[in-house]
Amino acid sequence: MPSITKHRHISTNFINLVLLLTVLSLLSPATEAQQHRLGIPSCPNTTTFTINSTYQANRDTLLSSLSSNVTRGVFFYNTTAGNSPDMVYGLFLCRGDISTSACQACVTYAATHISRRCPLDKTAVVWYEECFLRYSNRNIFSVVTETPTIYFLSGRSSIVTISEEDRFEKFVLKVINETIAMAESRPVGVSKYVTRVENISSFQTLYIRVDCTPDLSGADCGRCLRRARAYIPAGRQGGRAFNPSCSVRYEFNPFFNLTAVAALPAKGGEKHIKLNRIRILITSLSVIFGVAVVFISGFFIWRRRNSEDKENIHEVQLLDLENEHSKETFSGKNWERSQEFPSIQLDILHAATNHFSDENKLGEGGFGPVYKGTLANGKEIAVKRLSRTSGQGLVEFKNEVLLIARLQHKNLVRLLGCCLEKNEKLLVYEFMPNRSLDVFLFDSNLATQLDWQKRFNIIKGIARGIMYLHEDSRLRIIHRDLKASNVLLDHKMNPKISDFGMARIFCEDINQANTNRVVGT
Repeated sequence: MPSITKHRHISTNFINLVLLLTVLSLLSPATEAQQHRLGIPSCPNTTTFTINSTYQANRDTLLSSLSSNVTRGVFFYNTTAGNSPDMVYGLFLCRGDISTSACQACVTYAATHISRRCPLDKTAVVWYEECFLRYSNRNIFSVVTETPTIYFLSGRSSIVTISEEDRFEKFVLKVINETIAMAESRPVGVSKYVTRVENISSFQTLYIRVDCTPDLSGADCGRCLRRARAYIPAGRQGGRAFNPSCSVRYEFNPFFNLTAVAALPAKGGEKHIKLNRIRILITSLSVIFGVAVVFISGFFIWRRRNSEDKENIHEVQLLDLENEHSKETFSGKNWERSQEFPSIQLDILHAATNHFSDENKLGEGGFGPVYKGTLANGKEIAVKRLSRTSGQGLVEFKNEVLLIARLQHKNLVRLLGCCLEKNEKLLVYEFMPNRSLDVFLFDSNLATQLDWQKRFNIIKGIARGIMYLHEDSRLRIIHRDLKASNVLLDHKMNPKISDFGMARIFCEDINQANTNRVVGT
C-alpha cells in the first residue's frame, strides 16, 4: 500500500502531460497534404497540348470554374470551357458525408494540383479521400469510364475460422450487392452516395460505402459498381476500388461519418443506476478484451503453423512427379522458387477473368478450360484451369510448372506464374492473340493469310524451339505432344511451343529411352 501512495502523484502528473500533448496535437493546424489524403493522379499521356495553347487556357478556365462553383454548396458539378476543337469538359464529386467547407477545400486543392501533376495532359483525373476531380477533351458527362481502376486490399479476414470462411464471404458479398442495389435504384441527377452498417456479431461490424457520379443512370451506376467490386474480394479485412465514374469500399472499422441516433435519457434517473451501468460496461469490455487477446494470439499461432503446413503441401504437390528421375532433378539446389515459380493470388485471377466467365473462355482441352484475363494494369494473360474431373491433369500440371518455369526461349510460350489456392490449380501464361496454328491451317478463309514466307518463318521458329529443348536448354526435354494446336502464334505470327504436360526429361548422356505408355495425340 505505501508504494501505491508514493507513485500516485507521479502517475497523475504523467497522465496530465499526455492529455495536454494530445490536446495540443489535435488543435495544431494540419498541413494541406494531411488534410487531403490519398492523392492519386492519373495522367495517361496519350494526348497532350502545347504550352500557352488555346486548350491550356480553356483548361485553366475550367479548373477555376470548378473551384468557384463548389462554394455554392454543391457536392457534384460539371461544366465546359471553350469551343470545339479545344473544348474542355470537367467535373468534381465530393463524398456525401463531409461538410461543405471540407468539400470546398478538397476541390480547390485538387484544381490547383492536377495541373501540376499532369501539366500537359488533355485528359487527367485525381482522387483524394474527400473528393475527386477530372477533365478531358472528350465528353465525359453521363458516360461510364472504368479506366483506370485503382484498388487496394487489406489482409485476409481474421474474424472467422477457416470452416466459416465461405459462408462469411457470401454474407459480405450479399451485403455489398444490396448496398449497390440501393445506389442503382436512384435516377439520373440524384446523389448515389450510399452507406451501410451491418452488425456481424456483438463485437464486429461491417461498414460499406458506394458512390457514382449523379449524372449516370441507375443501371450504369450498378454496372460500374459491380465491375469495381470484382477487384476487391469479400474475404479480406477491407478493400476499396475506384475509377473515374464510381467507387466501392468496405471495412470492419468506421471510415465515414456515422449518423448516430442518440438515445434520449430516462427522466428521473438515479445516480446509482448510472454508476451500475458504468460498472457493468467496464466489466463487459474487460472480459471482451481478454477473450479477444486470447483469440488473436491463438489465431496467429495457428496461422503460422497453417502457413508452414500449406508450404509443405504445395512442395509435395509440385515435387511428386511420375518418376524418380524428375524428383531428383527438381529437388536439388537448382530449384529456385522465388525466381522461377512466381505465385499469383486467386483474387487477382478472379478479377482478371471476371470470375472465369464463359465470355472469357478461349477453349478447353484434356487439362481443362483456358480463359483470357486482363490485369489491372491492362496486361492480357491466358489462365489454364485444371479440371477437377481430369484424371491425369494433376501430373500434367506438375510437369508443366516444373519444366516450363525453367525454360526461356522466344519460341516457347512463357509461364508467368501459377496459383494453388482453395483447391484451384491454375497456370498463367502470356496471351497469344492469334490463337494456335491449327486455327489457320484448317480454316479455308484464314489459311489464305499464311503465305509461304509466313509458313517458312513458322517452321523455322518451331525448329528453333525444338532444338533448344533437345540441345541448348539446361534440361534435355522431349515434348512428346507436338501438334498444330500446341503451337501458339503471337501478334506478329511468331510461333511459340506450348503444353508441356506430357514432356519428359532426359539426362545429358542419354540419347534413347523406352516408355511404358502411349502419350500425345
